[in-house]
Amino acid sequence: MTRTKEPQYEPALELRDREGFTRLGLTCNWMWDFDPKRMTFVFARYKFVARMLEGRESALEVGCADGFASRIVRQAVGKLTAVDFDPNFIEDAKANSNPRWAIDFRHHNMLDGPVEGTFDAAYSIDVLEHIAPADEPVFMRNLCAPLAPHAVAVIGMPSLQSQTHASEANKIAHINCKDGNQFRRDMGRYFHNVFVFSMNDELIHTGFYPMAQYLFALCCDPKREAS
Repeated sequence: MTRTKEPQYEPALELRDREGFTRLGLTCNWMWDFDPKRMTFVFARYKFVARMLEGRESALEVGCADGFASRIVRQAVGKLTAVDFDPNFIEDAKANSNPRWAIDFRHHNMLDGPVEGTFDAAYSIDVLEHIAPADEPVFMRNLCAPLAPHAVAVIGMPSLQSQTHASEANKIAHINCKDGNQFRRDMGRYFHNVFVFSMNDELIHTGFYPMAQYLFALCCDPKREAS
């Protein structure tokens, strides 16, 4: 093995020779090929979630896709269960998993019912905008059902105003975008306390909702009889 010029990089060579390289997940591979900067936005969103849920014992991710970024949250919580309704994504996530960062990947459609188990945290990024408004109450009730009484949830989605600049493919798929005030009201049906943050690129802030490209709702204390 050729040694690196500086010793702090030796572990990188050792890992390469011992375990090889980690491949990108299914969707991350597409992003890296099609629009590399988009991965920085994804990682920033997951980092925000990780910070908000840090120290929680058991977290649930709803809509994990290929699960590549889920490890960022797994680093901050005791246990992570990650579900997606597409079996292709779950198969890829399991194939790319690492026992050092154990994640329980499951194939599950939230419109069919709650995830089995009890969780003191949950999050769902870039999912709610794909859920038809008529199905949103079922989706949200099933997301909340396995949450402990004082659980925390983080929901992230593109803002309604951002859709002016969205691609045609996203405009077709994004059937349930909201503005900041509507987002807070709608999440307030399922949680006693909701705090909405704006996001532009990698920056989280408390700025003017109509100028936000992305929105996060930090939701606390699920209601047991959600409307």
